[in-house]
Amino acid sequence: MKVAVVILNWNGRELLEKFLPAVVKFSAQATVYVADNASTDNSVVYVSEFFPSVKIIKNKVNGGYAKGYNDALKSLSEDIFVLLNSDVEVTENWLYPVISEFEKNNSVVAAQPKILDYKNKDYFEYAGAAGGFIDKFGYPFCRGRIFNTVEKDDGQYNDVSEIFWASGACLFVKTDAFWQAGGLDEDYFAHQEEIDLCWRLQAKGGKILYVGASKVYHVGGATLAALNPKKTFYNFRNSLLNLLKNAGETTVFSSIFIRMLLDAVAAFQFLLQGKPKHFLAVLKAHFSFYGFIPKFLQKRGKFASKSKYFSTKSVVFQYFIKRKKVFNEL
Repeated sequence: MKVAVVILNWNGRELLEKFLPAVVKFSAQATVYVADNASTDNSVVYVSEFFPSVKIIKNKVNGGYAKGYNDALKSLSEDIFVLLNSDVEVTENWLYPVISEFEKNNSVVAAQPKILDYKNKDYFEYAGAAGGFIDKFGYPFCRGRIFNTVEKDDGQYNDVSEIFWASGACLFVKTDAFWQAGGLDEDYFAHQEEIDLCWRLQAKGGKILYVGASKVYHVGGATLAALNPKKTFYNFRNSLLNLLKNAGETTVFSSIFIRMLLDAVAAFQFLLQGKPKHFLAVLKAHFSFYGFIPKFLQKRGKFASKSKYFSTKSVVFQYFIKRKKVFNEL
């Protein structure tokens, strides 16, 4: 299979200086691209000068993660896209174990490696860890990370396992399946668009895998820090959009209603913690969601599915009430 490793860049010269050398060194079997989202720094000049083997795609605008990748990938013809964050350190032989799973099983349409924390390399990283799931109310969690509890990597997830969503920090996806599912939804702009994509891929019969033999290290928050209210806004809004767009007919509206009540609790928690900007971000997320309801109800006709959730009905209940903090306790 031909492989395209595509790094989306926006004013990220420092990150490219730090992480691109390893990508080039350890991706000999792939073509490496930097897709630039209309940067105003000299990162494109830097790549051209120091990494002539890396192909550059210049997007006309900064359309965020979703539009940025959609625009960049349209011109590529490889069999597998690897959507790689610019703040990811890859390791030797990171591609082969994942690509081999695609070659073994034609129903595999997306996958991710083991994602560890670049700043604390014995631990999983928040954004993806050992593969993602969601509960009935759209809350995402991972093998290796539930809410703010992150597990140490003791080899407990060294397997190959079917998952619900693969992390956008390092997302392997079959090219044909990506376009047949409609690509990334540009209404999301950033955050949780990979969950939406994986949901749609499964609705078409595809399988999503985690491959523990492949390992990368993710800085996380290099583009938008965890404490940034914008991140809170996108995560809360886009999670609701995921439910409205994809959840099955019998559960969608009850799930959204309960989710909104839980979001209200979370918002007031932010207020009690002295984080008024995050409280406002949750409110803004809900008002933005209301504005998208007509458009996303139309999208349901294309994409709504009965794709399985993880068996945990409410990860909030399991985590906060039953005090189950790690994936294998659920």
